[in-house]
Amino acid sequence: MKPEAPVTASASDTHPAVRTRLRYARLPVLAMSMVALLMALWAGLLRLGFDLPVIKARFYLPHGPLMVCGFLGTLISLERAVALGEWWEYAAPALSGTGAIALMLGASDPIGAGLITLGSAGLIGIFALIVHRQTALFTITMTLGAVAWFVGNCLWLAGVPMMDMFFWWTGFLVLTIAGERLELSRLTGPGERNRALFVFGAGAMLAGLTIGLRFPSPGMRIAGLGMLAIAFWLLRYDLARRTVRQRGLTRFMAINLLAGYFWLGAGGIAWMWFGGDLTTFHYDVMLHTIFLGFVFSMIFAHAPVIFPAIVQRPLPYNGRFYAHSALLHASLMLRIGGDLAPSYSAFELGGLLNVAALLLFVGNTGQAVLSGILRSRQPASALPAARRGAP
Repeated sequence: MKPEAPVTASASDTHPAVRTRLRYARLPVLAMSMVALLMALWAGLLRLGFDLPVIKARFYLPHGPLMVCGFLGTLISLERAVALGEWWEYAAPALSGTGAIALMLGASDPIGAGLITLGSAGLIGIFALIVHRQTALFTITMTLGAVAWFVGNCLWLAGVPMMDMFFWWTGFLVLTIAGERLELSRLTGPGERNRALFVFGAGAMLAGLTIGLRFPSPGMRIAGLGMLAIAFWLLRYDLARRTVRQRGLTRFMAINLLAGYFWLGAGGIAWMWFGGDLTTFHYDVMLHTIFLGFVFSMIFAHAPVIFPAIVQRPLPYNGRFYAHSALLHASLMLRIGGDLAPSYSAFELGGLLNVAALLLFVGNTGQAVLSGILRSRQPASALPAARRGAP
């Protein structure tokens, strides 16, 4: 199969002086996204009922915006900006990251949401450039994901309650990730006919999001059907089905991808089953099967690739990575089981262990980056003979 033209330009196309400035600019933006993640976890523990110090009154409220927009939205925008290598594209993650900081500091209501909304508009601009360079199903899918984020942010900015617009943020993450996996699926060569299920799933999800604005219950059920179709397509055609038989980092990535597709399918079923019944436990199932089970499985899988590209430092694979992955899935099963039982103690313990899994992920990733930096600075003469390439 003849390879298609790349959708992104290499950062090497940028002037060296600009490239150096951008390398330093990406670090504070990445730091803002990581701070947003940590504060989102703190707010999440407050929502679960744990007695922790609070930064400001009602700090538990921005848990969702900090996680989805401050961390995930900023990280996705930053990854795209780094890949394209144009200075103006860094405005999108910088705006969303700054908006997250404003939420943490308790700035007036429109400021944080407004900055994040501007950042999501910038991400649409980035994807518009990508579509201009290569118009394909996967680039269009990711662009529609960015549009979903922008629509959700506009509703949030207009004062729509979180429970009445969260599905647009879900659409942002599902469509963006599915589009990325569709791009990589070209390596397995699925025919156009086999992409019909993917198109149906993406179309159903977008239709459900739109219908849900007026008729929440049928809209969420249609969107759930779309997610279930996408999950089936990914399980059937994604490259992970082949790479899971390999070893090391490749196998670790594949296992997390396949686990994420399971949670996406489970989330789709939950959306179809509960519809607009957003009682506490049902709402928790509908949210966290996607945002924790699916999205963070994707982050765990891609972190060894994404973080080195952003920080320009190696991130060596370590078997310890399985610890945060196993803890996430086990704790999420406990949490969802508590939701369905219902058992508040199981739900609360599962949520606490969810936070522990994400903190362990941050710690393992940071330790791996530090190890890679130290290893890269070590002179070749100090390395074992086998590492120097000796027979």
